[in-house]
Amino acid sequence: MPTTGERFERAVSIMARLRGPGGCPWDREQTFDSIKPYTVEETYEVLEAIDQRDWDELPGELGDLLLQVLFYAQMAKDENRFSIDEVLDRLSNKLINRHPHVFGEVKADTSAEVLRNWEALKKEEKKKRPQRNEPADSTPEGILAGVSKAMPALLEAHKLSSRAAQVGFDWPNMQGLFDKLREETGELREQLMEFPSPGPWPQARGTPGSGQAISEELKARLEDEVGDLFFVLVNIARYLALDSESALKKTNRKFRRRFEWMEEQLRTSGRGARDAGEGELESLWQQAKTKT
Repeated sequence: MPTTGERFERAVSIMARLRGPGGCPWDREQTFDSIKPYTVEETYEVLEAIDQRDWDELPGELGDLLLQVLFYAQMAKDENRFSIDEVLDRLSNKLINRHPHVFGEVKADTSAEVLRNWEALKKEEKKKRPQRNEPADSTPEGILAGVSKAMPALLEAHKLSSRAAQVGFDWPNMQGLFDKLREETGELREQLMEFPSPGPWPQARGTPGSGQAISEELKARLEDEVGDLFFVLVNIARYLALDSESALKKTNRKFRRRFEWMEEQLRTSGRGARDAGEGELESLWQQAKTKT
């Protein structure tokens, strides 16, 4: 029976073979940038399997995600930048260094204490890193430094507001958040008063271009107000210790399940959703809510 280490070495060697001479043409032509979309896709597929509690599928999805790590590491080795060994060494060292309450003498009895220690250790590690291309008169790093601008918007909003809350910049309670939600909703409604008659109308019934044309300036203001609404909603989720991304994903799945049930009912009479009137669709939707 092969050991875990032997299994890992086998996966590394397979990746090297795919990228090596006589390997797979597609794998050989990939770059760091071309692989990025697959990394995002595989991450979400892992999350989907977890949300569905699909334990049979999860090992395969985690393997696909691990493949991304092996792919990046092999490309870096091909360019003489680093190898999977350095990736593993950094990971092991980080786990040990950031858990002094397990591997050292530091005491941390609660998750809150662990997180405080973790953030403090991260700051110390950053101070020790060599600064590249940093101006001599650079200002000290702010509280929001380290929050990646490349992460999904809902997660970035959660991280930004969590960091700000660490220094007391936060709503005092849930009521403050609901007041802010009401305020932002009101501001959006004010902007909508400038919308051309007869008002917002989505591209419904699959008819391209049926939405109302508006000025770029108004569009920018509306986008700003809708963004503010999202930000408040993310903070409501944060206060409730909920993951806004997961919450929205679950709602998406619920909508998909109910809408597909509606389509199935219509198919029994040889019709599709486009053939049904608004009243019938609403009636079917209410039924779907009780059945799915």
